[in-house]
Amino acid sequence: MSQELIAGQLQLRPPQSWQEPDTHYLTVLKDPWYRHLVELTDLFHTATVDFWRARGGRAAYLPITTGSISSPMGRGSDSTPVKVRLEGVDTYLADSMQFLLELSSRLTDGPSYYVMPSFRGEPADQTHLCQFFHSEAELPGGLDEVVETVQAYLRHLAGVFLVQAGDLVARFAGGTDHLYALLRDDAFRRIRFDDAVELLGNDPAYVHEQFPGCRSLTRAGERRLMDELGQFTWVTHMDHLSVPFYQAFDPDDRDKAVCADLLFGVGETVGCGERHATAEQLREALALHEVDESDYAWYLRMREETPLRTAGFGMGVERFMLWLTGHDEIRDLPLLLRFNGRQINP
Repeated sequence: MSQELIAGQLQLRPPQSWQEPDTHYLTVLKDPWYRHLVELTDLFHTATVDFWRARGGRAAYLPITTGSISSPMGRGSDSTPVKVRLEGVDTYLADSMQFLLELSSRLTDGPSYYVMPSFRGEPADQTHLCQFFHSEAELPGGLDEVVETVQAYLRHLAGVFLVQAGDLVARFAGGTDHLYALLRDDAFRRIRFDDAVELLGNDPAYVHEQFPGCRSLTRAGERRLMDELGQFTWVTHMDHLSVPFYQAFDPDDRDKAVCADLLFGVGETVGCGERHATAEQLREALALHEVDESDYAWYLRMREETPLRTAGFGMGVERFMLWLTGHDEIRDLPLLLRFNGRQINP
């Protein structure tokens, strides 16, 4: 970014043109907010590729349609799938291509990754988009390995943005202290879900109980926990019924899952977990979550044919960008809007 292009300009502010979807694209063509967002997202992408290449990761090109959604409507599900009819066949737009990453990770000796779109059936709001971008990866190992990888990835991103776009980030966020904070040795902390619930006093404003054994933090609970413990807090070992069936059982407490969410910015921005190592464990989880096994027959067969212990993560790119830009309205980030139930051009 040349000094001439930013000279004399103050902190960037969003035009909030998402409130007028039909003319949003005209604002995108003229407003500097979006022109500079393109610079940041481009740098995010190239930095992601560089990170994985240095770690022996392989990029995977995967289809966005699937018959095996990763967050189906089962017990504890908090995600609504997007069902479409394509040439007479019912299918889904992928809420994540994690299962396919598990397949592609069996073709490499290291991580498999992508940055691709994901689709959700919930309406958009301040922290949710109907269509968003996912930076996801699957790698050999368990929860500790994937947590270490996520932390290294975030530190890598922070370093790249400081060196290559520090001035531009400051124009969005008002400064770069948040980037330096992520590079500190003590940036990350970790707490088990049950301990987090106790810290929050099991207050219903902070902890939502869908039914016994299925609890989750509310957005207010995530913010309160960050107020108490700081940004970059890992919450681990959630109630198994509150997370998707594919998360591994905690061998010390099978009511818990070997998984973790990383809270920063507006709240949960990264989710990760270890997968079931055997088909038998996966069948048990499908039954527990009341998910029809037939839709996941191939996923079971894959484990029978090629057993492999893996763990993976997904980071919402737009949520990361909210933290990077010091912003709190996710609908200000997409170049082109997509709201469920509405045709928006282009």
